[in-house]
Amino acid sequence: MKRTYIKSLKFFSLLTFMLVGQSCQDVLKENVISGISNDYISTPAGFNAAINSAYATLRGFYGTQQGLTVTEYGTDLYATGADGGYKGFHFYDAQLNSQVDWLKNIWDELYRGINTCNAVIERAPSATGITDALKKQRVAEMKFLRAHYYFLLLQQWGGVDLRLTETLAPTKKTTRASEADMYKAIIADLEASLPDLENKAKSSDYGRATKAASEHLLARVYLAKAMSSSKAADDYSKAATYASNVINNYGFKLLPDFASVFAQGAGEINSEVIFAVQYTVDPLTNTAPPPLDNTGDGNTFGNNLHLFFGMQYDVQAGMVRDVTYDRPFKRLRPTKYCTENVFAFADRVNDSRYKKTFRDTWLSNNPGTYNTAFDNSKAKVTFKTGDTAIYIPGYEMSVAERAKKPYQVLVPSAYTEALFPTLVKFMDPLRQDKTYAPGSRDFLCFRLADTYLMLAEAQLMQGKVAEATEAVNVVRRRAAWPGKTAAMEITPAQMTFDFLVDERGRELCGEQIRWMDLKRWGNLVDRVQKNNPQAASNIKPMHLLRPIPQSQIDRTEGGAASFPQNPGY
Repeated sequence: MKRTYIKSLKFFSLLTFMLVGQSCQDVLKENVISGISNDYISTPAGFNAAINSAYATLRGFYGTQQGLTVTEYGTDLYATGADGGYKGFHFYDAQLNSQVDWLKNIWDELYRGINTCNAVIERAPSATGITDALKKQRVAEMKFLRAHYYFLLLQQWGGVDLRLTETLAPTKKTTRASEADMYKAIIADLEASLPDLENKAKSSDYGRATKAASEHLLARVYLAKAMSSSKAADDYSKAATYASNVINNYGFKLLPDFASVFAQGAGEINSEVIFAVQYTVDPLTNTAPPPLDNTGDGNTFGNNLHLFFGMQYDVQAGMVRDVTYDRPFKRLRPTKYCTENVFAFADRVNDSRYKKTFRDTWLSNNPGTYNTAFDNSKAKVTFKTGDTAIYIPGYEMSVAERAKKPYQVLVPSAYTEALFPTLVKFMDPLRQDKTYAPGSRDFLCFRLADTYLMLAEAQLMQGKVAEATEAVNVVRRRAAWPGKTAAMEITPAQMTFDFLVDERGRELCGEQIRWMDLKRWGNLVDRVQKNNPQAASNIKPMHLLRPIPQSQIDRTEGGAASFPQNPGY
């Protein structure tokens, strides 16, 4: 069984004067847990609880529906499914506005995490019963987390209120930092963390920030900075250096099989995972911080991503809902561009990632004889338990060919908002039962394949095409079917930026990164207009930034004059 060092994430509000998203509520009451005062942080138990609280913020973004919505909706790879709300993030219409509670929840939670990091950093010198070496390591972890949270804020909203000291009391004086100042602070924190972080976490401390994780994030930050208004001539070379360090210095290795990366249970801790957001089977500790104002989606328990990518299999012939095939909430479905271009049918004979990313077969768990629904090649089907009930071939199989199959065949022309290939990376068959929502699998935040692709990008943008090609080929060789390794390799002539954009889609599909990739590349609008018909008509350059929560502006002294809304909202 995997173990996590975060044993008590019930201390979400450990630092009792948490400024709600720095948004300066008129009345901010002290929330003392079990009579514990703010001096508690100076004790060994309090110091550790504060650190765990800072890590808990990760669970408010990764593995949640609201975090997924702002990272995968409205991209070239994913469109909306039949159910769910918050579709303004996909359609880029009037539903995407400054009043959306999920934006406020994310904003508040990231600032809650930042302020906890600030508190630990400032109060560490006075903490008792803790060695100086351990204090340095924990402060370095907090600098990594603070940089991580500010980077998420920067990617989603641009320059925001930049606070590097603990906020102890309500304040209405806030301003927006420049993008350049944001990058300066983020990079300074990450670079300052490197000397005191462990290279790789001990098994008992798995899940903590490490030097490898900090260097991976530095590579990502420099790639984003290189295409921003704050770019510098050496951004790509620095990104390449940090990515190379992760690849060469810490003993990480790609797993031989792509599917094994997402194996649940003991397989979640493997040689490819650089940094993972911890979840667990224990319902007492498998929680995320609840929204500060008790609004939002309520998904504050467990990794919930297993819920959102599933098609409506459970009302089809021979099928009922079960724990193996999960709860089909059908929030997101892959675009035609995703299934037919990024995962092109002709490439699947060599590349295993389509087969290992999407479910294509459902076995009957409800035997009997049924009328067909979406397959017009036959009128009825009969199943025994374990027979194939649904098959998605991924190409337009003819009626005659389908008629020969004793099961329903779902072809691309029959895909709907309820019926589509189902992403399997986050499926959680180890849940207690078919109705149990909290998932226990860790969210793989940084993994080595991403590092290789970032290295390739940094090298390509420096004109080092041969080196970029080799970095991509490392990832592609691993993805090859047996005997197809050579066929998976590309040549320098094929190593273009557009190829790399699609390669990241093939490798990282659904992993809460696509929107931020497209945003930092500056091609979000173009790629969505070309490849996502649902969202094409509304998306504009203004949508490269999210609307600032109105509550932040309203509670700022001077309102929009002091804390301006992003253009267009």
